[in-house]
Amino acid sequence: MIDTILLTATRICTFAQGRLLTNASGFFFARGEQLFLVTSRHVLRDKPSRHFPDRLEIELHTDPNNLAESTGFSIPLYSGGNSLWRQGLDKAGEIDVAVIEIDRAALPATTLYRALAPMHLPCRADRVEVGSSLLVVGFPLGFHDTLHHMPVVRHAVLASSFGLRFQGEGYFLTDARTHRGTSGAPVVMRVSGEDPERGALPWLLLGVHSARLDVGTRDHQLDEALGLNCAWYADILMTLTEP
Repeated sequence: MIDTILLTATRICTFAQGRLLTNASGFFFARGEQLFLVTSRHVLRDKPSRHFPDRLEIELHTDPNNLAESTGFSIPLYSGGNSLWRQGLDKAGEIDVAVIEIDRAALPATTLYRALAPMHLPCRADRVEVGSSLLVVGFPLGFHDTLHHMPVVRHAVLASSFGLRFQGEGYFLTDARTHRGTSGAPVVMRVSGEDPERGALPWLLLGVHSARLDVGTRDHQLDEALGLNCAWYADILMTLTEP
């Protein structure tokens, strides 16, 4: 038995002119007939760190009966000098979430994956309370099950009021141990009880992990790292995936 939530996430490698740059996390999101790869916007372009990849490569399972079989799938980021991804803005500025459409027809016919969808976004009937137990599904420092090509999960706790924009920004806080490479990972919460609409994926997609937070005045010798992270609200995906 495979935990289906693990099949929603994929490891991302970024490249510039054939040179490997970084590892990151991403996940699949489906809307109608369209399939998207979701990750952090700074994975695709980050001016402060001079990170300017021209393509991504994700890892795909190609044999449902043998998870050790996989292949790399290349996704260009530009065409004719124009970016192919979509990123979000709101009244507070840029949102650190981006999506890029995947051509389903170009995927190997036997590709095994699962995609989150609008039905997995929380609604008013879903209780998401501060202190709730969450999971971050990704590839910290690129670490994963290299035989079966599976991500790992880190346990997290909702550390701010869900639905309240922390500091006026479009994210909420999680309390979790995270590392580089987790950027773009889905932040999910298990649905309690039976939920036939969400079927084989009984999870709520709350956010997209972006970065660790710290206090600039922290004494690095006396004080431990804050251990808090920002996760951008996943409802931005409804805007980014509009036809």
